Amino acid sequence: MEKIDAGSRPHVVLVHGIWNAKSWLTPLARRLRLEGFDVEVFGYPSILGGPEPAITALIQRLQGGPPTHLVGHSLGGLIGLEALRRAPDLPVQRMVCLGSPLLGSDAARSLGQRAWTAPILGRSGTLLQAGCPPWQGAVPVGMVAGNVARGIGRLIVRFDSDSDGTVGLEETRLPGLAAHCVVPASHTGLVFSADAARQAAHFLRQGRFTDA
Repeated sequence: MEKIDAGSRPHVVLVHGIWNAKSWLTPLARRLRLEGFDVEVFGYPSILGGPEPAITALIQRLQGGPPTHLVGHSLGGLIGLEALRRAPDLPVQRMVCLGSPLLGSDAARSLGQRAWTAPILGRSGTLLQAGCPPWQGAVPVGMVAGNVARGIGRLIVRFDSDSDGTVGLEETRLPGLAAHCVVPASHTGLVFSADAARQAAHFLRQGRFTDA
């Protein structure tokens, strides 16, 4: 592989999902670095802190900085998209969501209906259940969804169509997205998937997914 000058590498900020830490995204970060990106992972307390302080912190982290891309897994995609909606002047060029339930999560709504399971979602429950409004921002946003139905979601809710085991494919199809693709991965597996990383890298570089 041709050696890439670190100074010429496009910058990417990764945002993890619920119940995860920054280290969870290490495999994805490694793959994107091999694709030629300079990668940084943004961490936040998803249960005790929740989306609101995370959105504010992400906006502050990006504001006034160099051009960058965003990649968010699951809840991280909703947080990234909301940051772009609230601060449309952020220097973000493109964004990729990995399995994010942008239309809201049936699994999260099911958990929220039970008094003994609602605390599992912490302060992130409201955003996961409601999702995001149709995307109308200037930043092109692509979705990489999985279709391998392995995950805790199958124990919580019945999916009537394809899913990644936690998020239904239809829950990822937010109106206004620039592109949508499906890879053979579960919800958790999207972080470890070579196909997902390859598609994400292709979209960040060219604004579209590859057909191969």
